[in-house]
Amino acid sequence: QVQLVESGGGLVQAGGSLRLSCAASGSIFSINAMGWYRQAPGKQRELVARIISGGTTNYADSVKGRFTISRDNAKNTAYLQMNSLKPEDTDVYYCNANIISKKFEYNYWGQGTQVTVSS
Repeated sequence: QVQLVESGGGLVQAGGSLRLSCAASGSIFSINAMGWYRQAPGKQRELVARIISGGTTNYADSVKGRFTISRDNAKNTAYLQMNSLKPEDTDVYYCNANIISKKFEYNYWGQGTQVTVSS
């Protein structure tokens, strides 16, 4: 009923930048929060950044000062601006959204987008 479409991943050199987008569509009443998690193959998933409906943001310590999450409520879209990228940022990034639909709250996941940072 609800889909998250991710884009913006790719290959970039260390020190470069990428901008990830995540657009939600479907039977959406409201979006409580949107963000990204990353999970490289064989590694544990971790929160990268998250923005709450009131504007509060949360970041992993490893990306503070380098990544910025923002939102466009009219488009049901969140953006993750990633600057000063490091090889350690290489991962599959998964968009996540907490959405109220048909008077129920759901947690949705995008299909993931690959971010690769070369040294």
